[in-house]
Amino acid sequence: VQLQACGGGLVQAGASLRLSCAASGRTISRHSMGWFRQAPGKEREFLAAIDWTGTDTDYSDSVKDRFTISRDNTRDTMYLQIDSLKPEDTAVYYCAADFAHSYYPGIQYEFDSWGQGTLVTVSS
Repeated sequence: VQLQACGGGLVQAGASLRLSCAASGRTISRHSMGWFRQAPGKEREFLAAIDWTGTDTDYSDSVKDRFTISRDNTRDTMYLQIDSLKPEDTAVYYCAADFAHSYYPGIQYEFDSWGQGTLVTVSS
């Protein structure tokens, strides 16, 4: 099973991006999912998580006003909408899945599968 995040790129401050995450070899539609990022020289940072239904979401306080996590289980894809990008948002963005829990109510945070990441670079 391989998770793949995509949609990153080089953008100017103030722009928006939508990142996508899908899995090859397995459905993600039954599982909680999350987004993380790691900036150069920094530790990996939790950004947002979503339950398998898409009803429950959770955000880091640092991004909750500009980031929106969502999913489309009919497309077996999860998204992260990022608005008003800032240079400090420059990082590799990773998606993660909690494949250990299927159809669990609420968000499960035991992320056990990680994608390779997509680079977001924001110029000032």
